[in-house]
Amino acid sequence: MPDGDFESLLASVDPAMIVVTTTADGTRGGCLVGFHAQSSISAQHYSVWLSKANHTYRVGLRATHFAVHFLTSSDLALAEHFGTQSGEDVDKFADLDLVADDTGVPLVGECANRIVLERIAVLDDGGDHVCVTTRVHSTHFGGDFTPLRLSDVAHLDAGHDSEERAIEP
Repeated sequence: MPDGDFESLLASVDPAMIVVTTTADGTRGGCLVGFHAQSSISAQHYSVWLSKANHTYRVGLRATHFAVHFLTSSDLALAEHFGTQSGEDVDKFADLDLVADDTGVPLVGECANRIVLERIAVLDDGGDHVCVTTRVHSTHFGGDFTPLRLSDVAHLDAGHDSEERAIEP
């Protein structure tokens, strides 16, 4: 395959962006994610791929539940908040309006479209991301929206390069 074809093809797909949040052992994590998809119809499953460079990855390895917040075209500031900082350095949740739920996962109040997920499995195939396969625990649909796309956030500098790995405490 010619150099750049893979990147060009996937850039044309322009996936929707989400924020994934989770908690484990009193530690919260949250990050901007572009790799995610429905992975079963019956039962309802959803998969997210977390970068091994992120603090959220390390928290997610111990977590039982995750929240997927579907970002709208007006959520660029929230994408920047979760996508350009590291949870190793800052508390990304400190100044946010959080909603409580029965799983303990932090829910971002300003994101009306979200799903809460229960972890089924984690697949590490040796790449720079791991796949977390989940079943849907609950859904909140706030109405139709235009998603924030990868092309909308391409200018952001990530908190870590994809080649990095999360720092163990």
